[in-house]
Amino acid sequence: MGQSWDFSFLLENLRSYNPDACKITVVIRLTARICDKRKDYFMKMTEKGKNKYPMWIVWLLALIVAIIIFYMISPTSVQHPSSTSSTTNAEAPSFTLSDIDGHSVSLSNYGGKVIILDFWAPWCPPCRREIPDFISLQNQYASQGLQIIGIGLDQPNNVASFVQEHGINYPVVVGNDAIINLYGGISGIPTTFVIDRQGNIINKFEGFTNRSIFEEEIKKLL
Repeated sequence: MGQSWDFSFLLENLRSYNPDACKITVVIRLTARICDKRKDYFMKMTEKGKNKYPMWIVWLLALIVAIIIFYMISPTSVQHPSSTSSTTNAEAPSFTLSDIDGHSVSLSNYGGKVIILDFWAPWCPPCRREIPDFISLQNQYASQGLQIIGIGLDQPNNVASFVQEHGINYPVVVGNDAIINLYGGISGIPTTFVIDRQGNIINKFEGFTNRSIFEEEIKKLL
């Protein structure tokens, strides 16, 4: 009864995984981490004697816990892209949020530009996978009027560390519940909006989306 089952250490491990790792790989790694962190407890469970359990039951227990924790930690991680028109042709809601340096950034600052508005988080593998493409698109099309804006859905220090480590070349602000609700509720990340020069939402993508798809979208608008 005195055993502490604090699995907060798993969050840091999940954040560090390769963005291309499949869910099965992640769950296996989490299982191993659980067994390693709680090895003293599991050793007692497998000791010979009354009411002790065989090793396969212990591993099965760890696997079940890993699966539960994985889906608790990353409920908004979406692997498969989809496009939806439910919010298209509507005016993009205006907002003002603080960037990683504490400066205010408003959508209205970029009036007249084609905008890719990306809701993401540093711990989200498909989000992280998209970042190099956004950096590349910003470099290639900024002179033609493209502006990418990232909305990080995590603690400010985690967002700032990721931005600095990966050399993100576009504004990144720290999101909150208000901005999520303003954009119709974000059910999964990454969620990305394409906004035209008139400030209207042209398309919305949920899940990892290839660079070529974003490029095709913005070329119509630039």
